[in-house]
Amino acid sequence: MDNKRIIIAIDGHSSCGKSTFAKAIASRLGYIFIDTGAMYRAVTLYALEHGAIHSGIVEESAVEAMLDDIDIDFRFNPARGASDIYVNGDLVEGKIRTIEVSNCVSAVSSIAAVRTKLVAIQQLMGQKGGVVMDGRDIGTTVFPDAELKIYMTADAMVRAERRYRELTAKGDDVTLEEVYRNVVSRDEADMSRKISPLRKADDAIVLDNSSMSVEEQMAWFDREYHRVVGK
Repeated sequence: MDNKRIIIAIDGHSSCGKSTFAKAIASRLGYIFIDTGAMYRAVTLYALEHGAIHSGIVEESAVEAMLDDIDIDFRFNPARGASDIYVNGDLVEGKIRTIEVSNCVSAVSSIAAVRTKLVAIQQLMGQKGGVVMDGRDIGTTVFPDAELKIYMTADAMVRAERRYRELTAKGDDVTLEEVYRNVVSRDEADMSRKISPLRKADDAIVLDNSSMSVEEQMAWFDREYHRVVGK
């Protein structure tokens, strides 16, 4: 659409459709999509599988000790039209989306060493532009100079219902109440953590998609994108 390849930073609450929105944008512009939430989930999954999390309690020192053993990369999957995430060469795209990982990822994300490692990887991935990146601190910490910053939000129950449908469609045995509690607790954890808390960047544009269709969200994006690139 345009020769100027910018960085698009999308931050916001859990389960408000950031990744779906970011993937659609990347596909439309021919940009690279980087799901930073998946990266934190991947570290959380590794910690769960290697004994650094017990009964939902994260052992920070144990997670820090295993960081050098974790190699994360994305590989394009033509069947999905999107990139899958791999840890040490193993495909973990499906395994990182469980409620068990969801319940622990905020605690893992709050560990300074984890954020330092992943932010450095993210900055390297986006240094040439032409990137759509979503997460919690993209516009505030990872790319504070991004040309277009979007802060996404939606009603907590709306987000819980979306997440519930996604999990049950995969066969997960969860209740809507359980998913709602997870959404609310993650909001609190993400916004109150000491390191890179979730907050709206001063120059970010708010998108509340509680009652918006995918088509309406993309029409909204097109207007904002053209405003930034000057077309």
